[in-house]
Amino acid sequence: MATRKTYGINRTRTGIVLAAAFVLAAVSVWNFLYRDRGGAGADPGDAAQVALGAQVYAAHCASCHGADLHGQPDWQYRKADGKLPAPPHDETGHTWHHPDQQLFDVVKFGTAAFAPIGYRTDMGAYKDKLSDAEIWAVIAYIQSRWPAANRARQDMINAESERQGAY
Repeated sequence: MATRKTYGINRTRTGIVLAAAFVLAAVSVWNFLYRDRGGAGADPGDAAQVALGAQVYAAHCASCHGADLHGQPDWQYRKADGKLPAPPHDETGHTWHHPDQQLFDVVKFGTAAFAPIGYRTDMGAYKDKLSDAEIWAVIAYIQSRWPAANRARQDMINAESERQGAY
């Protein structure tokens, strides 16, 4: 009587189940770490949030990004140490080109958390220095200083980012 070997099939099924479990776990960890954080968001029309953001910005951001959000000179060219100067957050920079959640993530976790390996930056993480509400307030303050056209464009970027479920 011939016996059927089922070891290969069972191993294949086990491998598929384990791979699926791994992917599900990885997606869950990614969502926990990189998506659902921060809560309320930025509202440049909320006077109280903008006022808090102005105070936090002055205390933690202005020394590099400028009191008037103008950034450091030659911000698009690397310094001798290989790092880029702090960019402006006014309408001349690229801040308004990014969705709110990405801005929040960069402030909270630092640029290096999202940059390629070996990228050098002075922008560290503020997760141990600022609350989520303070980070959102800074973003609201910055947005409140943009011209209406920049705010409208960034609103479209936010809507597209939410539609796609990622940035």
